[in-house]
Amino acid sequence: MTRTMEWTVDMELVEEGGRTKAEARLRTGNSTLTGHGSARCNPGDVDVPAIGDELAASRAMKDLAGKLMREANREMEAVGAGTVPQHTGPGYGWPEAVS
Repeated sequence: MTRTMEWTVDMELVEEGGRTKAEARLRTGNSTLTGHGSARCNPGDVDVPAIGDELAASRAMKDLAGKLMREANREMEAVGAGTVPQHTGPGYGWPEAVS
């Protein structure tokens, strides 16, 4: 069976007072999930708005991904299937640096 789906993610970014807030909305056709993220500029750092945008947006997408995984786990449990093991280590970086 072949299926083709199209899901849309909308990202809204708002900068105010040295803080960037992001909201990522995933629309699947059947439901909408929302993730949130934020970033702030350290007062001692050079203000580069693109960096705040990238940090806030990536954090919103990470939050959204977690919500999507939890929803998939709930649905798998509802039909009697096992869930996906949760990763407990660092999400990114060099593994040898935290060993």
